[in-house]
Amino acid sequence: MDSHTNDLYPTRLERPVESFDRLDPVVHSTGRQRTDGPLSAVELAQYERDGFLVFDRFIDETTVQRFREDLRSYEQDTSVLNSEGTITEPAKQEIRSIFGIHEVSDRFDRLIRDPEIVDMVQQLLGSDVYIHQSRINYKPGFHGKGFDWHSDFETWHAEDGMPRMRSVSFSITLTDNTPFNGPLMLVPGSHKTFIPCVGRTPEDNYRSSLKKQDLGVPSDTELDRMIDQHGITAPTGPAGSLIIFECNTLHGSNANMSPWPRSNLFFVYNSVENQLEKPFCGNRPRPDFLGNRTRTEALKPDRNQRITRTA
Repeated sequence: MDSHTNDLYPTRLERPVESFDRLDPVVHSTGRQRTDGPLSAVELAQYERDGFLVFDRFIDETTVQRFREDLRSYEQDTSVLNSEGTITEPAKQEIRSIFGIHEVSDRFDRLIRDPEIVDMVQQLLGSDVYIHQSRINYKPGFHGKGFDWHSDFETWHAEDGMPRMRSVSFSITLTDNTPFNGPLMLVPGSHKTFIPCVGRTPEDNYRSSLKKQDLGVPSDTELDRMIDQHGITAPTGPAGSLIIFECNTLHGSNANMSPWPRSNLFFVYNSVENQLEKPFCGNRPRPDFLGNRTRTEALKPDRNQRITRTA
């Protein structure tokens, strides 16, 4: 789009400003759409309170193994390794992330269309949805670097032009997540507060920020306040588990100092009523593999090929 709506969540500012309460609902559905979906009233209340949900063993072990075999083949595929959407660790050639993974693999593409997942997303976002971004985050044993504390929405708003908080991430663990291999950490309740960040965003910031994020990171003072108020949760569990987290939930992860690799798959769903506009930071849009602008029609679930869920 050539213009955008008023900026309700100003960020990347010249000087610090106070954080403020979010202006959007957490669960967007109402009426029958809210009550008829796969998520129970208790689960919806927990999501509204904490900003995330965790389901152990959402995908069975055999299916997870097939996904892991796909990942190993990508590590040997030069077309994948040389893709702009493949991000390596700082100063190393080990893979950190592969973006646009649902466009690389039919198996991953079927997963994003799984009817139970799509029904959950529609229940949370209250509309038809499309894929804003997909990726795999790798953390090789001993060498996998961490991800700094951040809200995804802050980056998607500033650098992609996502106007409102109406998107959600689904993360499926493809390896066991333990306390030792750098599990995802979340700040429960942080999704209710928007924290403006300081600093002008340079053009093509993603080329460095995907390796190590310096902009769009809350100040130590804000993080100390939020974590002192809400604490930190680090969901651990077996491969095949699902973590759903709201787009404004503060999260990050430590480096992996263990010998055990950690790989998580992420699908970001956005409401079709929340289409990207001009980036609010004033720069040109990021590539489509980071902020999808061209394939935003409503995602249709494939009800004949169900991948989840285990009994």
